[in-house]
Amino acid sequence: MIPGEYQLKDGDIALNEGRETVTVVVSNQGDRPIQVGSHFHFFEANSALSFERWKAYGKRLNIAAGTAVRFEPGQQRTVELIAVEGDREIYGFAGQVMGKLKDAPDQS
Repeated sequence: MIPGEYQLKDGDIALNEGRETVTVVVSNQGDRPIQVGSHFHFFEANSALSFERWKAYGKRLNIAAGTAVRFEPGQQRTVELIAVEGDREIYGFAGQVMGKLKDAPDQS
């Protein structure tokens, strides 16, 4: 191996294969672009993003780690979400959960 050399496996890597997904249509109602990262609790995303928020409770974007999705003002796009794994405890973000996730969110 040469220092700094990459040794990559041939073929594609399937991300989150076999995991249950939820699809939501998101619209940026604000006047500024909004970017949401791969592991951000989507339920707590910027309030200028309009979508069925209750469907995003305990979920994050189904994209590669370290990447993000950008929503331009007035833009509407469909995103796929997957459940947050591990201990299923959420702290920080917009401060709307701050602890263990409940089984079912408020659907309002």
